[in-house]
Amino acid sequence: MRIGRLTLAAASLLLMAPASVPAGTPLSQTERHALSSDAFEPRGAAPRPPVQRPEHEPPFGAFVGSWDKYIPQIGKYAQWLGNANMQVGHTYLAGNGWADIEGEPVVLGMWSQWRLADPSRLLVLGVPMLVPNEAHVPDGEVARLLGQGARGDFDGHFLRLARRLVALGGADTVITLGWEMNGVTYTHRCKPDPSAWKAYWRRIVGVMRSVPGQRFRFDFAPNRGLDAVPWTKCYPGDDVVDIIGMDSYDQPAGSTFDDYVREPYGLQDQVEFAARRGKPVSYPEWGLFRNGDNPEFVRRMVDWMRTHDTAYQTVTDYCPHGFFQCRSNPRSTAAFRQLMSGSPGAPVVVPTAPPAPIAPVAPSAPTAPTRPGPPVLPGATASPSAGASPSPSATGTPSRR
Repeated sequence: MRIGRLTLAAASLLLMAPASVPAGTPLSQTERHALSSDAFEPRGAAPRPPVQRPEHEPPFGAFVGSWDKYIPQIGKYAQWLGNANMQVGHTYLAGNGWADIEGEPVVLGMWSQWRLADPSRLLVLGVPMLVPNEAHVPDGEVARLLGQGARGDFDGHFLRLARRLVALGGADTVITLGWEMNGVTYTHRCKPDPSAWKAYWRRIVGVMRSVPGQRFRFDFAPNRGLDAVPWTKCYPGDDVVDIIGMDSYDQPAGSTFDDYVREPYGLQDQVEFAARRGKPVSYPEWGLFRNGDNPEFVRRMVDWMRTHDTAYQTVTDYCPHGFFQCRSNPRSTAAFRQLMSGSPGAPVVVPTAPPAPIAPVAPSAPTAPTRPGPPVLPGATASPSAGASPSPSATGTPSRR
């Protein structure tokens, strides 16, 4: 699953996400399908949509830190890559309290101004759905909170966020709402009550789209693979999702890139799921992890993103995942620089008109709370580099905030 995010009180701490599956013990495809009640159709059982694209450069960037003080790092990163056109700025809201979800005006304003300085730029903002978002809240309480959200109890917080973004110049921000919902790291996880989770997502999107002048796009971004729950069980509907993302780190240990493509709920399933709905894909978080300094993963991941309908990609750049802010991956760093140096970037698709409003959907009766995931194994944490944020779990991605 993905990682959490930097907390407001300690923006430099990297929290390691709880693991849904012990590190180094990947499930076989048969085992993964056995755990799922709605596995994808077996390969070849149904017509498969075309997903390949001619090689191209999607808009790219890096997560270098959540707060406004990290914005200058983007320019330094671009210089390090031979003045590459790093078009995507990626940041997150903290999730300690509802004031965090409403957005700190100074921080939102600085990031929005960075975006407005160049029309080819794109701002991607991770928005938690519940608070506190990294506090090991029990499943029963999560289910209760999801029900409250689906009924509209938290509408005002998202309305304030939307109004602030529009007023500050971030009207076309891409929102990775409730990222890594199929895992166990965040309070905004889906497994305790998928029906309420979907209804709550729909409600948030409806509230934020109600603000005049907005042109937000909403990115549904689970962890790659089968984490705590198949991400298809959490998908809230084509009318409230604009991009189908996936956080993809090099894990579990011993796995290959081909495993990541073929695994149930993996990269191939993602691009086919999106193609059937006429939607692009994204990779808001990707990077190295449990297989160490692995240039083959870097080369294959960049090639994958360049040959599919990728709206944008942002590498997680702090140890152990990245390159510019981490000296622990010299071979992968050399491969990344070779691939990305001098990149001219790509046209960014910015919507010119807001989507049609959608009606919230009331959730069905809540399901019984599920058991929490297994405890974090010894040694399943990583020390952050300076200014770090996220760090992945055994099956998905890192944690930031």
